[in-house]
Amino acid sequence: MPAHRMNRDEFHAKIADYDADQLRKILWTLYWRGSAPMRERIEGQLDPDGQARQRARKVEPPTAAEVFEEVRGFVALARSGAYLAGDRRVSPKERTRWRFTFRRLAADAQAALAGDDVDTAAVAVEVLVDLACESEGFEYFRSDDPMQAAGFVVSDAVAGLWRAVRDRHGFATFVDQAAPQLLRWEAGHGWTRYGMGSVAEKETSLASVLEGMLQAPDHWRAFATRYLEVLDEAADRTPGTPRHRSRSAGHDRTARARALAEWHALLVDRLVGSEDEDLLDRLVGHAALAGPERTFLQAQLAHRRGDDETARKLVHDSLEGLPGHPGFHDLAQRISAPLPPRAQQVRQARR
Repeated sequence: MPAHRMNRDEFHAKIADYDADQLRKILWTLYWRGSAPMRERIEGQLDPDGQARQRARKVEPPTAAEVFEEVRGFVALARSGAYLAGDRRVSPKERTRWRFTFRRLAADAQAALAGDDVDTAAVAVEVLVDLACESEGFEYFRSDDPMQAAGFVVSDAVAGLWRAVRDRHGFATFVDQAAPQLLRWEAGHGWTRYGMGSVAEKETSLASVLEGMLQAPDHWRAFATRYLEVLDEAADRTPGTPRHRSRSAGHDRTARARALAEWHALLVDRLVGSEDEDLLDRLVGHAALAGPERTFLQAQLAHRRGDDETARKLVHDSLEGLPGHPGFHDLAQRISAPLPPRAQQVRQARR
């Protein structure tokens, strides 16, 4: 049965005979021994203006500089392995809650893009996206699929970043910054490890993000020109030690062509037949790209130019390297290209 609760008149009648000292004692007992919400309510009655200021501070979002400092510290700890084990800088409890920290920092960084300090907020988002891309191949956290666990949709974050930079600084600055980021971040299969789950379902390619932002032919020309400059810089960098340099460089070029295949197809579609078609000749033979995807890019361009004889040979060569690639098979069928033996087996198995 619920305990009796006095109404206002009954309460006032009860305390009518108490003097000020007695009332202060009662109030102090409630304040000192009461719960945290009880103390906050008493403090609010004693200092209404101070409580209002405290409430305002609680709802005021962190500044871009504050977010960046916290992001930088979090990322540095992750890269050092502190979120795995054996590092006193991260408590055992925090090691299991890293995804909530990541999620909060990502939300704060993206929210800060709408503020005055866009540049600092942009760097914070950039650092988190870098970490997200690295987490696919490095064990920074105790998770089989870190970005799925953190609920971080890389393509959404990058789209917000690029729009904020463009709106604040203009199209030229956006192009200058976004082109190297595209090369660094694009992933043909997304940014979760297994390509499944709620996060993977929300992801889109960065190529499709750019397609929605490049509205005019001049935009495509400007971005393609800057992108080729970035590829030139990538080609000049030779990763790895001298002993393994050839193998690692070739792997990087092949992986790059695979990750950016959708973007390259968009460039062919937009630039072929235009005044800027010469940019495509630089692209399809670029030293920063390699492997079957680059050969297939050459086949696409040859086909669009009406040279199907060359396209057939190039598609055949592409299927030698990736005999099961659906896009390669589709073009091969449309232009009646001969299939290498393994690709023939794949086509027969799919019937």
